[in-house]
Amino acid sequence: MKKYLPLGSIVLLKNGTKRVMIYGRKQLQMGTDKEWDYIACLYPEGNISEEYMYLFNHDQIDKVFFVGYQDEDEKNFLEKYLLVSKDNNTPDPVSEFL
Repeated sequence: MKKYLPLGSIVLLKNGTKRVMIYGRKQLQMGTDKEWDYIACLYPEGNISEEYMYLFNHDQIDKVFFVGYQDEDEKNFLEKYLLVSKDNNTPDPVSEFL
């Protein structure tokens, strides 16, 4: 089973020199059908602009510095939406949690 780090996790990517903070998972790259495990911004700067957003997969992580917040909502979200195949026609994950 594929695992995802929670939002807020801080990692260093392979061949990277600056840490990034994960703020999204299972991200589709605009203009393509490519799905990435994560989207992140520079840490500690935060989300400065689109120019500094990084899409990457779990296997590109070299080191985890901090694991983000996890609670029952995170567990439910993982089980229902993140750990299912892209081919499954899953409902919009956000609407159920609002």
